[in-house]
Amino acid sequence: MNPETSPFRPGQPVPIEFFIGRIREVERLRGMVKASSEGKFRIGFVSGARGIGKSSLASFVRHLSEHESQVAGCHVILGGVEDLNEMLRRTFDRLLKESMDKPWHEQIRNFFGNHVRRVGLFGVTLELSLKDSDLSTLAHDFVPTVTRLLDSLKGHKSTLFLILDDINGLAGSEFFANWLKGTVDEISTSRRKMPLCILVVGLEERRQELVSKQPSLARVFELIDIAPWSDDEAMDFYRKSFHSVNARVATTDMRELVRCTGGLPVLAHEIGDAVWHTARSLEIDSCEVMEGILTAAEVTGRKLLEPQVFSAIRSERYRSILRKMSDEPRTRFRRSELLDRLTGEEGNVMDNFLRRMKRLGILETDPEVKGGYRFPNLLHAQYFWMESRRTKA
Repeated sequence: MNPETSPFRPGQPVPIEFFIGRIREVERLRGMVKASSEGKFRIGFVSGARGIGKSSLASFVRHLSEHESQVAGCHVILGGVEDLNEMLRRTFDRLLKESMDKPWHEQIRNFFGNHVRRVGLFGVTLELSLKDSDLSTLAHDFVPTVTRLLDSLKGHKSTLFLILDDINGLAGSEFFANWLKGTVDEISTSRRKMPLCILVVGLEERRQELVSKQPSLARVFELIDIAPWSDDEAMDFYRKSFHSVNARVATTDMRELVRCTGGLPVLAHEIGDAVWHTARSLEIDSCEVMEGILTAAEVTGRKLLEPQVFSAIRSERYRSILRKMSDEPRTRFRRSELLDRLTGEEGNVMDNFLRRMKRLGILETDPEVKGGYRFPNLLHAQYFWMESRRTKA
């Protein structure tokens, strides 16, 4: 099958037309944006496991908000950013770039004035050029800057919706944590309307890290935690995706895809794309579905797991234990249960295996079960099971 016609988008936020479920979360986020459009400042934190669809949810809500009301949205990916000034530069630079095809672009460009310059081949794109002193001033005067920006957009947009995504580096910054808290305090004590909604997107560990830097943030965020898809939602995703390209997959095979997905959208796209590449016609049979699933296990390990994790899993020393640990998709198990499945030789190295997995962050002690272990990352749990199937095939 032609890779370019695949309805799946591994490694990318879900296209709007394929967004599935999350009705409760979507309505809650839309409520936050609506409140901000009425002058009530809102700040939220979207958390959830890796691959659960946090970025896609934020992107979907932004799309809805921009089409339903006078909202100017900006979704900025902050991977690798550790500095508050760089975060602000990227945010306002993204706002400038995303306005280029909008009716209100001239207002944005005029607002930034001579800080805008043309870059790229033939100068076809724009860049916000700010000195460190400019960025320091922007950090200090963030609230009045946003107010002036929105004033300049009157008649076009009345609300600013900022999505700060992938904050792994920033979460350890005390400056960023204090800036967030200071921004909240400044707005709340001014008693002025502030049509601004900030949505921070990251792992729960990153929120906890921010709170450790600035404990008052614990009560600041509105928390939106993303759960895995239900089986019905995963089934709906596969049906829509295959139907969009007139491909047919038997219901029983579709159920197997759902089982392997484990409720994780990131795996749904990897598995679906692998099946698409494996298929030889639009009538996708059971063998092609299984071959695609096994291929996806290999691809998932290379692309989505940390290199040291993937290397540890692929070592022959531990593979026999891994196969027996993951006969079924599960997030926790007992040491004694695993030991009962192993040969004497495997049992001799089992504790070394468990210690190695704990050091790598793949496993952790289960505080609720004596002698128990659990996967803190749902992606690891599902991948281990898929890998065990692949190596047995």
